[in-house]
Amino acid sequence: MAEHHFLLKADWPGGRNSEGFIDAGNLKTKISVPTEMDGPGVGTNPDEMLLGAAATCYLITLAAMIERTSLPLKEMALESEGIVDVTNGIFTYKKIIHRPTVALQSTATEKEHKKLRIIVEKAEKSCMISRAIEGNVELALEPTLS
Repeated sequence: MAEHHFLLKADWPGGRNSEGFIDAGNLKTKISVPTEMDGPGVGTNPDEMLLGAAATCYLITLAAMIERTSLPLKEMALESEGIVDVTNGIFTYKKIIHRPTVALQSTATEKEHKKLRIIVEKAEKSCMISRAIEGNVELALEPTLS
């Protein structure tokens, strides 16, 4: 069994509306509460980082699955949306919607298009971040495939 360890260091100088800094290897950025939640909106925030983790994990997993099945990929992009519910002052990350756009080469067969439809769904269930948040955050797919 292999384990991979990731380290994040954070500096936070004060109260809720301070600005901090995180360093996690290739991720070095300012952090604060987002303006949508009455914060200063400097740098990134946990809401964006969770969405970014879920989106990049899904996209990389999908790309790996497409490569492993030798589908003739033309292009791929992703838009993801995170929905945070605020009820009685309690913030809850409610839902993440992934909207992948995947196009195969014009030479792709109907069998390859069918395989792509299956892989788009399977990648969401295979992504480690999706599995980590499963049961806590609803995940949805709205793919555009061609």
